[in-house]
Amino acid sequence: MKVVILAGGLGSRLAEETSVRPKPLVEIGGMPILWHIMNIYAHHGLDDFIICAGYKGYMIKEYFVNLVLHHSDITVDLGANSINYHGGKRPNWRVTVVDTGMHSMTGGRLGRIRDHLTPGEPFCMTYGDGVGDVDVSAEIAFHRSHGLKATMCAVTPPGRFGATNIENDVVTAFIEKPEGDGQRINGGFFVLNPSVIDLIGGDDTIWEAGPMQWLTANKQLAAFRHNGFWQPMDTLRERHQLEELWSSGKAPWKIWA
Repeated sequence: MKVVILAGGLGSRLAEETSVRPKPLVEIGGMPILWHIMNIYAHHGLDDFIICAGYKGYMIKEYFVNLVLHHSDITVDLGANSINYHGGKRPNWRVTVVDTGMHSMTGGRLGRIRDHLTPGEPFCMTYGDGVGDVDVSAEIAFHRSHGLKATMCAVTPPGRFGATNIENDVVTAFIEKPEGDGQRINGGFFVLNPSVIDLIGGDDTIWEAGPMQWLTANKQLAAFRHNGFWQPMDTLRERHQLEELWSSGKAPWKIWA
């Protein structure tokens, strides 16, 4: 099963980082968040990736071309015009980076990689800026069991601010960053049948608008409830939160060895 990762947006809400590189290459613990996402999927045996690039997409191409170089010791023999690599961990991934347009919307990017999908075979799709300890294998099994066109990972958004209970002008309880109001939101980590591509009209199609609304109206979108950790990286504050979790050695999304 192939994994499609949307990685072409401008990332304007993280402009402090994305002015010089695409958002999926912003680092957590010295490694791009894209690398973290791919490791989540690889842990479940999924190692064939399609990266939908756009803004500064050449940097994503260069990252993968030089991945082994950056994570290995090397011996350069200038006379023989050769390079030997020593040590280093080389992920057993197959990565296709596709230029899906500078200004394409999320659905438009998905539509542009149609020819890279396996006909009739479901595929995974997610955003290049969110991590979680999602049980992808269980979600795939869930998708195959219900027979619908699409499955969305439904998550409870993390709380941002502490909450208080107040009685007669006295604080009676304080809860540090409680979960949301119980409503679940789109957490990415989709499993999709290739036929959903037919719902995409062009580059200006927003996946979360027309296609997902059609799937919902026609009862073709199933919700896989994820109760564990999930966190997007939309702001510098959230990037710092993820960095702190990684530095603590207790990053919940690090499910790989």
